[in-house]
Amino acid sequence: MAQQALTLERQITRTVRLGYLLYLPKDYAADPSRRWPLILFLHGAGERGNDLEQVKIHGIPKVAERLGLPFIAISPQCPPDTWWSDHVDALDLLLDDVTANYAVDTARVYLTGLSMGGFGTWHLATIFPERFAAIAPICGGGAWFAGFPARAALLKSTPVWAFHGARDPVVPLDETQKLVDVLREAGGDVRLTVYPEAGHDAWSETYDNPELYTWFLAHRR
Repeated sequence: MAQQALTLERQITRTVRLGYLLYLPKDYAADPSRRWPLILFLHGAGERGNDLEQVKIHGIPKVAERLGLPFIAISPQCPPDTWWSDHVDALDLLLDDVTANYAVDTARVYLTGLSMGGFGTWHLATIFPERFAAIAPICGGGAWFAGFPARAALLKSTPVWAFHGARDPVVPLDETQKLVDVLREAGGDVRLTVYPEAGHDAWSETYDNPELYTWFLAHRR
């Protein structure tokens, strides 16, 4: 019997779940009418799991209180054995939920992440470029099966500041350079900082640098 070409169509619902850390600026409650910028931070592969203390090891959750960042910061935890690209819907809903329940300035929502989170930053931003006023991917790149590096051109209207270590043995510098080159050719607002002596840890110096946060705040949607 000849094979038949058929189609299955069903509507399904599903539950998404992400644990996350929430940081509020020290003056958050002082002026109920004030709206605050928001940073979404995506951690690296080593911090996946079910223990939110792991998320504090690197990046925004590590420096937020010490630097007194003037942002609301949300730092979700990627479940074990998954990638940020598996949780696009959950991240989108997380942004919606925090925006609905906290005093978020929706014109100043920023995205950043390191290593696996750097890949996640590029990926999420190309799906929702209208959500983010600026992004800062660190030692990341783009997956070929998701359409990168060409897909990076979708960010031609989103300011991007990318960071990478020249001696990175885990994610080669070329992974970031390819995306930056695509954006530059598309006329995007993109800058790249390469740390000549850094390996994979391009994030410590980046997140300790006040210039990053000044740069974020200079951009609005």
